[in-house]
Amino acid sequence: MKTDKELWRKAKYVWSTGSRELSRLGEIIDRGRFTACLRAIAECRGRIVTFGCGTSAAAARKIAHSLSCIERPAFFVSPADAVHGALGSVQTGDVAILISKGGATAEILAVVPALKSKEVFVIAVTENDSSPLAAAADLVLQVKVEREADAFNMLATTSTMAVVAVFDAICIALIEYTGFTREQFAVIHPGGAVGRRLATGLAGTEEADESD
Repeated sequence: MKTDKELWRKAKYVWSTGSRELSRLGEIIDRGRFTACLRAIAECRGRIVTFGCGTSAAAARKIAHSLSCIERPAFFVSPADAVHGALGSVQTGDVAILISKGGATAEILAVVPALKSKEVFVIAVTENDSSPLAAAADLVLQVKVEREADAFNMLATTSTMAVVAVFDAICIALIEYTGFTREQFAVIHPGGAVGRRLATGLAGTEEADESD
């Protein structure tokens, strides 16, 4: 039976491991590929479609939501549903982001032929630059960590966090690249605390303009 002190020590280890891996991303991520990925998303005239299985699916859903929040229309498709008809939601001119840690996930590889036949631009997000997924992609964004947070170094923890962090950086850079404004954000995010902050901030700006 573990003591509270031992459990707390383990929690801090998880956080410090994640922090260390995130701090290495500036050295790990290829700058040219990062900017190529950003430009592909910015210049997409269709939609951005994300795919992933397991923990990668959670990252893929988060990425799609964040992109939609900055007016880059995006959605997640389950690879299992994709090969049973859902690929019809993906069209020529779209950009597909396929996430697979090892780059050999069978369900992910199964959607590639249809994406290629539809002339969809395929971005592979994987640790393995030599994987089947990487070989089939138009652009490979390698996201690699030295260590997961569990004792077996197997549970997708820091690796998933790293993928999300890379696309968080892409989203923030896209705000600058596309000129996305606070006013645009207010239109699509009227709800919750963020919506209230946006509304209050814009009202304050209007009052300041009127007083000039």
